[in-house]
Amino acid sequence: MKIDVITLFPQLIEQIRHFGVLGRALEKDICSIRCWNPRDYTTDQHRTVDDRPYGGGPGMVMMVEPLAKAIEAAKSSHESTPKVVCLSPQGERLTQAKLEQSSKQTGLILVCGRYEGIDERLLETQIDEQWSIGDYVLAGGELPAMVVIEGLIRLLPGALGNSQSADQDSFKDGLLDCGHYTRPEEYQGMQVPKVLLSGNHAEIARWRLKQSLGRTLRLRPDLLASKTLTQEEITLLDEYRKETGEQ
Repeated sequence: MKIDVITLFPQLIEQIRHFGVLGRALEKDICSIRCWNPRDYTTDQHRTVDDRPYGGGPGMVMMVEPLAKAIEAAKSSHESTPKVVCLSPQGERLTQAKLEQSSKQTGLILVCGRYEGIDERLLETQIDEQWSIGDYVLAGGELPAMVVIEGLIRLLPGALGNSQSADQDSFKDGLLDCGHYTRPEEYQGMQVPKVLLSGNHAEIARWRLKQSLGRTLRLRPDLLASKTLTQEEITLLDEYRKETGEQ
């Protein structure tokens, strides 16, 4: 997968090359990341990329032309036309399902806004979708872009040490992940659940699904409300409610 980032701060995005799963995936050429700085597509001495908003008001607005030229340059480096996504608090909420769908594409261009935002004419002509990582405002789109990049890359074949890790993540099937345990078996009087020590893989899978349903019920009931449960899941959720008193 080829990911391009339109950003005034490429050095910030480039930091992901040095750490963890993302760094290893880039080293193995599972994906590539390239930054394009709109300042490189300006024509004035000061490399200006923003100006005061028409109609007055505080702050500055990112200008159309430098951004459009940077996007076109990024597009020209792809064999087929990639989707162009702007990171914005006004965008559609980012979900695991959206990441999974996007990870099947060969390319993606992420546009990082700054200041008071981007000239509306660029959004109308150059942007395919706007994504938001939450209902809050940051100084720019770089950190959201990094969130998207990590979410995408860990879904690519070969990116994770164990290919099943992504399959067990929260939100994979519309549920939160269950709790996990490792050594020691006892910590400050708290024991690892016996079923996890039993070696019975069918019972372990059943317990994990029940705990996943229960955790979703407690922490994100809205996810359950939008999910069609199987008969097995309904049975396990009823068991969980009886065992814990959760409603």
